[in-house]
Amino acid sequence: MQKIRCVVERITYQNPENGYSVLKCKVKDYTELVTVIGNMLDVNVGSVLLVHGNWKVDTKYGKQFMAETWEETLPATVYGMEKYLGSGLIKGVGPKFAQRIVRRFGVDAFTVIEDNIELLIEVEGIGTKRIQMIAESWQKQKEIKNIMLFLQDHQVSTSYAAKIFKQYGNESITVMKENPYRLADDIWGIGFKTADQIAMKLGFGKESYMRLRSGLMFTLSELSNDGHVYAERKQLIDRAKELLEASEETVISTLDDMIKKEELILEQNIIKTDAEGNSIIPIYLPPFYYAEIGVASKLKKLSDSPAQDKLYTRLTEARKKTGNNELSVDVGAIEKITGMSYDDIQADAIRKAATAKVMVLTGGPGTGKTTTTHGIISAFKAYGLKILLAAPTGRAAKRMTETTGMEAKTIHRLLEFKPPEGYQKNEENPLEGDVLIIDECSMIDIILMNSLLKAIPATMRLMSTGQTTR
Repeated sequence: MQKIRCVVERITYQNPENGYSVLKCKVKDYTELVTVIGNMLDVNVGSVLLVHGNWKVDTKYGKQFMAETWEETLPATVYGMEKYLGSGLIKGVGPKFAQRIVRRFGVDAFTVIEDNIELLIEVEGIGTKRIQMIAESWQKQKEIKNIMLFLQDHQVSTSYAAKIFKQYGNESITVMKENPYRLADDIWGIGFKTADQIAMKLGFGKESYMRLRSGLMFTLSELSNDGHVYAERKQLIDRAKELLEASEETVISTLDDMIKKEELILEQNIIKTDAEGNSIIPIYLPPFYYAEIGVASKLKKLSDSPAQDKLYTRLTEARKKTGNNELSVDVGAIEKITGMSYDDIQADAIRKAATAKVMVLTGGPGTGKTTTTHGIISAFKAYGLKILLAAPTGRAAKRMTETTGMEAKTIHRLLEFKPPEGYQKNEENPLEGDVLIIDECSMIDIILMNSLLKAIPATMRLMSTGQTTR
């Protein structure tokens, strides 16, 4: 690894999210400015950097110095000091005041600001309010430098350092020393394994409570990525033991404590059984538990509430008058409208859909789900129902649009998702329509399904379609 000492003359690009920067720097013995790239948060014009890294030649941008680690030092020359102070880094000092300060104090300018800042009153145009502003800004920059130095001293990559500082600011060092596993909870892009590496470098033990707690959370999260809403106790303990390389006793002790604090939820009211008939008590991450409970209760409420559309009310009244609970739409008439022929199972599905509040249409590839859906939509259209179509992904929504000839939206778009506010469609602002048809429903995760059901009014119908998994 090589090193260069440079003065930042110009910042070509800087990403505030991760600190990735493209700098044009003056380097001794180089007649032209050198391009330095890397994750360098809060580097400013005029900064004097000692950068460790390697040279590379980019086919498009030419020779560049790739920074691996860096540290900032205060400039020692009058020119450097004026450039640094006038860069906008220190609030209250622009190019004009930077020139006056350096002209008055020379190479002692930084010493004056650091130790005797009240002497700045001797500079033309600088009063007590500006001195206070300069003092606060100078101190803030010192704190930033200290934080970045601490993180780099513990081999935290500069890309992570930028995210950490953005999240915690001046509390970064305190958070890191007290509980580096908070990073996995608070910062997108830093998972348990990264936080664990940082913690190990900071001297945390393998069986520290914070590590075991974070590891159990991570294990449940990983299981959710495989489609599991909960974990069985023994399954969770075995997986966490393997991940953490910790004793079973300490893992169990930590797990029980987390359940006691309700950081995890052990649902004793829902007893499940495995293939051999043994009882299974599920353990949930709270968001998945409350989402599952929410989905179940909302589906029951939706199913128990009558629809108010013309088709539903007419069929309900006709069944009461005739006493024929099998009375439904004329599938033969629908065949004439669609130009399709339905087998007995498809025809039965169309008739059931006419009065269903909540319906699932499922089957393997090639079993006629799309054809049946066409028939159901035709029946709804014949009675003037307002139909909404949606799917979990953009690709599935596009395919749904192509097969039905109607606009289908992604569920996020249907619910008018706007970060960071969230879903604009909800219980207070529900969807408007008579029936919602969701395709590829097996791809919907429990959290999204809960949000979707919140936005469905009690009078709306819900029909879900998708392939069987077995």
